[in-house]
Amino acid sequence: MHFVNAKTILTPHSMNIYRGCSHGCIYCDSRSKCYQFSHAFEDIEVKQNAPELLENCLRKKRKRCMIGTGSMCDPYIPLEKELCLMRRCLEIIEKYYFGAALITKSDLVLRDLDLLARINNKTKAVVQMTLTTADDELCKIIEPGVCPTSRRFEVLQACHEVGIPTVVWFSPLLPFINDTRENIDGIIDYCIRSGVKAIICFGIGVTLREGNREYFYAALDRAATGDPRFIGMKERYQRTFGYSYMINSPHNHELMRYLSQLCSKNNIQLGTDSIFRWMEEFPQEDPLQPDLF
Repeated sequence: MHFVNAKTILTPHSMNIYRGCSHGCIYCDSRSKCYQFSHAFEDIEVKQNAPELLENCLRKKRKRCMIGTGSMCDPYIPLEKELCLMRRCLEIIEKYYFGAALITKSDLVLRDLDLLARINNKTKAVVQMTLTTADDELCKIIEPGVCPTSRRFEVLQACHEVGIPTVVWFSPLLPFINDTRENIDGIIDYCIRSGVKAIICFGIGVTLREGNREYFYAALDRAATGDPRFIGMKERYQRTFGYSYMINSPHNHELMRYLSQLCSKNNIQLGTDSIFRWMEEFPQEDPLQPDLF
């Protein structure tokens, strides 16, 4: 890791405290060359002045809003356990009566459940988790540096118990690997039992472009040495998809219909834009709350 003093933190209502990640997810789009990383992806850039920058921004903002984080790099990488930058930022969000919407794959978010619950009681907090496979052994292969799906289910349960709404990113589902009805059944079962409010799904597939494509293919080759399911998988991807950016499962339409039926049956919202709009909606100001600005 290396430390920097960033010039800005919000763009316009979202932030990334860390740049880079150690989760090692084989499909990670953030590795793509278009994001112009000037350092190795695992050499995580730490914006050590993020809390100070955030406080300066929120103190000056005339209108409260939701503050998002995690869309580019997970805010709960292992480094956060010692550095506590995310926790300090949440303390500032609570102090100034803003809302928080975060995305993570890590159970470290449970450390900050007290803060998130207080934010949710004052304004609004949303915890989003990525679930790609109900098979913990497969999870260790495709997301090797982060807690397994069964543990993420426990995180979703804990959030539900304290009243924090949760959203699951059902993405990506890798063609020929976890694009099955059985996998969808397993993830939806987790969502039902943990009271998930909504699922974000862009389709059954994955995106590959320069940078993350090469990493993904190398990971498939590594996996093939220990798991017969991955033997010849890289070549199958190359034959089927070439250099396409959008890699859709051959069963995309069938599985999306099935997913939609399950969500409708179990009162789970399914979509993209509508869920993003809901997460970005800030609750009405309390007329009795003193103006902090």
